[in-house]
Amino acid sequence: MNSTSPRRRFARVAVASVALTGLLAACGGSDSGDDSSGASGPVTLPFWGWANGQETLVKAFNASHKDIQLKYTKVTDQLTMQKQLSNAVKAGNAPCLLQNTAEYVTTWVSQGALADITEYVGASEDKFNAGAWAGVQVQGKVYGVPTSSAPAFTIYRTDVFKKYGLDAPATWDDFITAGKELKKHDIHITNYAGEDPSTLEVLAMQAGAHWYAIDGDSWKVNFQDEGSLKAADVIQQIIDNDLNSKLSFADYAAVQRNYDKGGTATRQISTWQMSGMVQNFTDSFGDWALTPWPTYKGEAAKTPAGTNQSGGMNLVTEQCEYKKQAAEAALWLSTDTDAVKSMASPETGSGVMPALADSDAYVAEAISEKLLGDHYEPGKKVVTDSLGTVTTDWVYGPNWTAMFTELQSEWGKVVSKEQKVTDLLAHMQEWTVKDLKSRGINVKG
Repeated sequence: MNSTSPRRRFARVAVASVALTGLLAACGGSDSGDDSSGASGPVTLPFWGWANGQETLVKAFNASHKDIQLKYTKVTDQLTMQKQLSNAVKAGNAPCLLQNTAEYVTTWVSQGALADITEYVGASEDKFNAGAWAGVQVQGKVYGVPTSSAPAFTIYRTDVFKKYGLDAPATWDDFITAGKELKKHDIHITNYAGEDPSTLEVLAMQAGAHWYAIDGDSWKVNFQDEGSLKAADVIQQIIDNDLNSKLSFADYAAVQRNYDKGGTATRQISTWQMSGMVQNFTDSFGDWALTPWPTYKGEAAKTPAGTNQSGGMNLVTEQCEYKKQAAEAALWLSTDTDAVKSMASPETGSGVMPALADSDAYVAEAISEKLLGDHYEPGKKVVTDSLGTVTTDWVYGPNWTAMFTELQSEWGKVVSKEQKVTDLLAHMQEWTVKDLKSRGINVKG
């Protein structure tokens, strides 16, 4: 689904107020501060990221700073970043600064990969919305600077829906009903990539699931709670009725062509994903509109915190020789007015909503008038409204990276109908508990 992650308030990362003894094995972090704080410049800081527009930001930063220079390396995507960072940490050559998302913070802190930079950035807390700031913390220590929010909504082909007499789906039941009608005309209502299980994650999150929770001095794991099963039912109906296309994001251009040509009629996305549509479409500009994320029947509006840009941030690594300077660079990238506007635009950046306290002011820059045409003005309200309905109680566990990799490896079997969603959830329950215990982490489940 590649539906995003954050929002006005980010999903809580394992948590700021809970003592982590027993919860995170061998929790890392710098106790001695930055021995290089007095280093004479200029210093060069390796910076890894994947978002569109970052190269331009780095050039602007370097032009305006004499004592600090960033050396940028573009990584393919979010998951590739986790693999490359793991290899770099083991080899002792991790970058100073790196783009990442909230779901991975607890994992990297538990492995000692991130630096505690509270003393350098703590005074800037009031510049960011409270949820975004919580996303860069574990047990009250700050490990990075938030960069983005990701309001979630549906974008759909108005011309296709109008042609077949359909209204924008308000509920998941409406979504499935519309999908069945579109199927008659060889159109899919959504796309489930076999390598991307974020679909299951975000629908479970919206339904009130809690795969991880903290219970006393232990982690509680539950992939089979009511919310998870509710999400599983929706997904299973879509798959059983062949309402989804199965295009892999490995061929990104093909996925975009499919949307552009009308082969798939909706996406549940955030602002940042609109940039890929703008950059790849040729035929359907002006035919798209925004509508709220579908609700579960009888429930109030609620949008998931999402994935991929979930709790967007730039983190400082423990191996960085110049932690103070890296923290300063991270703050500039997230607060400089021109930098923020550039990244908010789908044309010049990634279309990400800033993590700033006044992020509402950037909605106009974060959505594309070219893509939405006459639907642009109403679309701004959809985005603004979604910022107030985002899930805030989702917790990421200390083995999230490993768990998500396992989830990813099994998700393709769901899309190809080799197993049911409920089979996958049962497998993840057993696998996650076993994995946490193997790491010496207290767990219930």
